[in-house]
This record gives sequence, structure tokens and C-alpha cells, in this order.
Amino acid sequence: MFYHAYNSYLDNAFPYDELRPLTCDGQDTWGSFSLTLIDALDTLLVLGNRTEFQRVASILQDTVDFDIDVNASVFETNIRVVGGLLSAHLLAQRAGMELEPGWPCSGPLLRMAEDAARKLLPAFETPTGMPYGTVNLLRGVSPTETPVTCTAGVGTFILEFATLSRLTGDPTFENVARRALRTLWKTRSDIGLVGNHIDIVSTKWVAQDAGIGAGVDSYFEYLVKGAVMLQDEELLSMFQAYDRAIQNYTRFDDWYLWVQMHKGTVSMPIFQSLEAFWPGLQSLLGNLDSAVRTFQNYYSVWRQFGGLPEFYSIPQGYTVDKREGYPLRPELIESAMYLFRATGDHTYLQLGVDALESIEKIAKTPCGYASVKDLRDHQLDNRMESFFLAETIKYLYLLFDPTHFLHGGGTEGDGSWEEGGEAGECVLGAGGFIFNTEAHPLDPAALYCCGQHDQDRQELQDILLTLSQPGSQSKPPPKQTEGGSQSESIALKPGEKKTPPLLSCPVQPFSARLSILGQVFTDDT
Repeated sequence: MFYHAYNSYLDNAFPYDELRPLTCDGQDTWGSFSLTLIDALDTLLVLGNRTEFQRVASILQDTVDFDIDVNASVFETNIRVVGGLLSAHLLAQRAGMELEPGWPCSGPLLRMAEDAARKLLPAFETPTGMPYGTVNLLRGVSPTETPVTCTAGVGTFILEFATLSRLTGDPTFENVARRALRTLWKTRSDIGLVGNHIDIVSTKWVAQDAGIGAGVDSYFEYLVKGAVMLQDEELLSMFQAYDRAIQNYTRFDDWYLWVQMHKGTVSMPIFQSLEAFWPGLQSLLGNLDSAVRTFQNYYSVWRQFGGLPEFYSIPQGYTVDKREGYPLRPELIESAMYLFRATGDHTYLQLGVDALESIEKIAKTPCGYASVKDLRDHQLDNRMESFFLAETIKYLYLLFDPTHFLHGGGTEGDGSWEEGGEAGECVLGAGGFIFNTEAHPLDPAALYCCGQHDQDRQELQDILLTLSQPGSQSKPPPKQTEGGSQSESIALKPGEKKTPPLLSCPVQPFSARLSILGQVFTDDT
């Protein structure tokens, strides 16, 4: 399926953004930078095609130019272009590419990702720090640009921008992404919900429908994945507060409806296909019971139509007028991949087989795969979105490949890790990859390698140095006063319960790695 679509794009549509599979030609949609090629690059490596990955990576370095007079979506450019280039950069060693010394903290694909992201920064220069929705890559934000943007368009940057900042050492990107998240957090309603569209200058909510689908979806996804990737409790506690409100006001019978953000009254009893990412996200947090039940609801819609209509009326059990299409979206397959990893239940493989057969039967054309215009009669649309190659095919493939390196290899610990960083002192690619919302995998170990790793090495050197100086009596660690951690007793007071940290998968603190049975040897023994 991948090569049928990919080769059709190369033969008929490159260098345009997307393939038009009914007329066998191409069109520019989100900018003008061969978007499908950037989006599909890491999928090539997921399928094991190193030579084509290398060829395309060098074509992109030679041909893609972001100094162009084009209006681009800030959100789409970030998730597809910046995300795709970052992911390809982090997979370059596995693809057998020649690496610069110090990779993954430098490299040509990283510089391209940084270049693309720099073009988006003018959008964040607002009184609130929340970004405009569109930016001209050459001239910045147009003076007539609307200040109204969707919630996801404000809150879907932390994965790519923090990765950029940690790899390059330039904190600007992570800072603007965090500022936007914190401002957005302050605008939630009294009952803890956010709406759909906001005025980024006045912070007034323009569309006040609260839900988990279009316009909001990836904001919640990035709070969870950002918390995991950056080991960040602030992001996780934000999500947990939202989750409580979402479960309280929008969940009915394991469906999620749209409600008025201030009152909590139902505004649209509709399931949108974009919401199908939610069971997968819940599985990352260990909320399996509700994830499984919600997935079953969504899967029943798939079985009814052979795809997920963009909107589905829950009370009527049927499509909504003008929203009957299925543009080959990945979200239900993505959730199936996560839930199969979490449960081993073959229901999820069955969805994979169903998806494969439907897409093959309904959407295949001589020139690729076409979006389905109407699931009732299977009319097609002359468009193949780049996410079909970036996400839909990738998640399908990974669903059926449980020992893939992106899942951490076969059994725990036998994944094929790599080395990187200065003098090859970092362990990379050992698992725990985080997918951005366009299914571009990011390796948290690389962020650690380029940021924290040097700090830890310096700390170790300092400790060893003080030990090796003859006659040096190392001073006892200073006692800390009120609120300090070292002087507090770790014994529990009577009746007290130990609360586990929010992020229950902590990286060992540095001092613990030098200890035996809890003794840290920093004196002269």
C-alpha cells in the first residue's frame, strides 16, 4: 500500500505538496515544500528502506527552501514539516547516513527543522504569547491576519519546540511553546473546560463548544506526551485537571459529546473521527477500562461504514449532512496500536485487518489512494492527504509489527540501541519513542543527550576531582533549612501515606546512580 501511494506521488505529483489520485497530478496545499515527501520520510525507515531514506533526505536538503513568499499554517507546518524533519534527523544513524560529529545535537536535517521553526516564531509575538494561525514564511504575520485561532493551534507545539531547544541549546522555541500553554491554561472556564476557537489578543473565547475533537484534540495529546517526554509534572497536572472536567461534563455512555464550556450543557451530540485518538491517549495514562469501552463504540461506527465519517450523530446512529467523508485518517488505527500494545487483545488486530481491507477496496485508484467523499456510496475525492503516508500506513504497519525498534525491540532490553553525542557517550534509540500528532517519532534520549547529559558528566567529574585531591577532606553536604530537602526526615509520620510522584516512571536521580544500597560515597572512604 505504501509503495503504491508513494511511487504514484513521486511519478505524478512531486515537487507539489500532495498527489491528486483521480487526475494523476499534484497540487500545493499547506505551503509549497513537497510536503508529502517530508511527511513520508520517516515512514520509509519504519518500513526498513534505508537507501530511499538517504536519497530523499539529500534531495530535501538540496531542494527545500523556506525563504518563500507563501502563507503557511503555523500548526500544520509545525507538526508535518518541523516534526517530520526532526524525526528524520533522529533516525539518520539507523538509516546509515553519514553523521556530523556530535550528532544528534547537530546535523543538516536538524538545521532544516530549526530553519522552518524560525519562520513560525513571528506568529508567537503577540501580547499573550498565543500564536496567530497563519504566517507568511518571508514576511511574517500579515497586518490583516485574524486573531482567532483554534485551541489546538495554540497548544500543539511543545513536543517539536522542546525537542528543538534541547537539541540545539537555543531555549527560544521551548519558551514560546510553554508561554502559549500557560496562557491557554489560564483561560479555562469556571468548570474547567476550554472552548474551540479563541481570540489570541483579547483571550476571549469565540467558539465555546468544549470537547475532545477537531480544534482541541492535539492540545490534550501534547499535554500528556509532553509530560512523558520532558518528565514534566506541570503539563501532567494540567491534563489531569482537564480530564476530570471532560469525564464529568462531556462523557456519556463512553461517548464524548460537545458541551457549552461555561454551563456544561450538551451543544452537539456528535462523534467526530478526530476524537478516535482518545482511547490511545488514555492507554498511555493507564486508564485502560474506559479506553477499551470507548474504542468499542468507535469501532462499531467503523464497521457500519467501512471507515469513520468526519461527523457521526450519536442519537441518530448515522452520518451528519455534509460531513460524510473519510479522508483516510489514522486516529482509530493509532488507538488500536496503543491498545494492542497495552492489552495484547486481538480485537485490535481485527480492526487493523478491517481498515486494511476497507481502504484497499474503497479508496485504491490506479494512481494512489483517494479520500472518500461519502461513506454511504463510496464516492471518492481527488485528494490524498500527506498524513496517509505519514500516519495511517505507519500505524497500521506498527500495529502488525510488535517487535519493531519503535516499540523498543522484542522483549524488554533487546532493542537495538545506538550511541551518539560527543565521543559516542549517549545511549539512543533504546525505546520510549514519543509520536508527535503527525506520527513522527521523537527519541527522548536524544533530548537528554544534548541537554542534561553534559551537566551530569560535569557533576560526576567534580565529585571525582574532590575525591582524588590528596588530603582533601570533603565537606559534609550543607544542611538545608525550612523547605529544604536534605534535612527532612524521610520516615513517615504515623498514619501518613507515601504519595507516588505524578510521573511514575522517573529517571533515576544522578546521585542514586553512584550509590550502593542507598549509600552515596562522597567522602574519602
